[in-house]
Amino acid sequence: MAGSRLWVSLLLAAAFVGWARALWPWPQYIKTSSRRYTLHPNTFQFRYDASSAAQPGCGVLDEAFRRYRHLLFGSRTGSGSTYSVYLVLTGKRHALEKKMLVVSVVTAECNLFPTLESAENYTLTINDDQCLLFSESVWGALRGLETFSQLIWRSAKGTFFINKTKIEDFPRFPHRGLLLDTSRHYLPLSSILDTLDVMAYNKLNVFHWHIVDDPSFPYESLTFPELTRKGSYNPVTHIYTVQDVKEVIEYARLRGIRVLAEFDTPGHTLSWGPGIPGLLTPCYSGAHPSGTFGPVNPILNNTYEFMSTFFLEISSVFPDFYLHLGGDEVDFTCWKSNPDIQGFMKKKGFGDFKQLESFYIQSLLDIVSAYDKGYVVWQEVFDNKVKVRPDTIIQVWREETPVHYAKEMELITKAGFRALLSAPWYLNRISYGPDWKDYYTVEPLDFDGTPEEKALVIGGEACMWGEYVDSSNLVPRLWPRGGAVAERLWSNKMISDTNFAYKRLSHFRCELLRRGVQAQPLNVGYCEQEFEQT
Repeated sequence: MAGSRLWVSLLLAAAFVGWARALWPWPQYIKTSSRRYTLHPNTFQFRYDASSAAQPGCGVLDEAFRRYRHLLFGSRTGSGSTYSVYLVLTGKRHALEKKMLVVSVVTAECNLFPTLESAENYTLTINDDQCLLFSESVWGALRGLETFSQLIWRSAKGTFFINKTKIEDFPRFPHRGLLLDTSRHYLPLSSILDTLDVMAYNKLNVFHWHIVDDPSFPYESLTFPELTRKGSYNPVTHIYTVQDVKEVIEYARLRGIRVLAEFDTPGHTLSWGPGIPGLLTPCYSGAHPSGTFGPVNPILNNTYEFMSTFFLEISSVFPDFYLHLGGDEVDFTCWKSNPDIQGFMKKKGFGDFKQLESFYIQSLLDIVSAYDKGYVVWQEVFDNKVKVRPDTIIQVWREETPVHYAKEMELITKAGFRALLSAPWYLNRISYGPDWKDYYTVEPLDFDGTPEEKALVIGGEACMWGEYVDSSNLVPRLWPRGGAVAERLWSNKMISDTNFAYKRLSHFRCELLRRGVQAQPLNVGYCEQEFEQT
């Protein structure tokens, strides 16, 4: 984008916040004025443009029109059965009233799933002649609808207005994710669905579902039902059924969000053991088994037979091209204690346990690759020099050890791998005061590297690990702090002033309250929306 256009956006920013509320995240280019138009809830419609590839019957947009009509006007609406991707004016005589938003989409992907490569760009034009949302794809149209919803404001007398505006927008990074941990504390299905809603408000597009871990195995496997029966907190109340998983995937799809499922091995697998006897490594105390277990046993053929069957199921259940295979924090203590492991290593000529870990990981990656799936792994897989495919995505999570995350990003991209950044965005870490600023001021490309190497950074993720988080405190810890990460991954690098961000994020937090999201305050004050939630 031309530098001059960006500066127009920056110069208009301060004035824009005052009378047109806030946009979050901030668009790539915006030009707006004080000229305003009235919207009447009983007559306003969404409508498809005649030339749009998507037409009525496109589930992604039909559902979005219904959602946003309710978000904007609540119960103050008429039937609104006609849809459009343009905001159409009623002519010169009534030029100050907008009766439609018309939407035009170049490619209809109404029955598909979003991918890493999906286009999310859009143009929104609101002037005397038209009210039009134009996008290359339905996914971009969803992002434009969210922006449109944030542009509408309400006067003290209850009248709805929108100002004359031109926006051209697209994301800086294609992967903008949020991780939820549903093992350490089970999160009800409703909490996950509500989180997907707020992700869409923030233009986040990847739900990283860290679904199982040491404490519990809540994923219901049809192939291995004993995993859930014996590994979950409660096999009746604290599991995700086949239908639950389908609902999450479809709910996310309708909001342009990918579901990246993580099944982390060989560590973080204690909950797998009760359901699959022999899968985990028996730990020894001296010459005898101690009765405890460690990581997945990497020396048995049965292990790989199980993994092959299990990941065949996972590959069919989760439609995204990518699976997250973990590979982090493997504790070698149990492996070191086991005489069979020691004998296997001697036979293979392995000099250290990182080589044994690599042996397991490489075998697992071969299995998953055979199912035509790509994969994401945590940074230890790269650090331990596991041989992986060139198209592997490496996720950086360790903030200081063994090296600073910026150095880790440099090493990964220099080796030619794509990278995701999470290290500075662990939302489960809380502190007194405005810690959102720490997340907001992170620059993902602040490391030594060539332009080609920095282009390998495809985005990042905010992470909410569940040791001390369940449905009782999830929402206020996530929002609006997660929004700081969302803007950093969507907006231009130059949009980094924390004072400007604070004004908009405060408004956005109040809008979240109006939408029923119990987002925590950023500072002393109040929101009018506290008293008039829709």
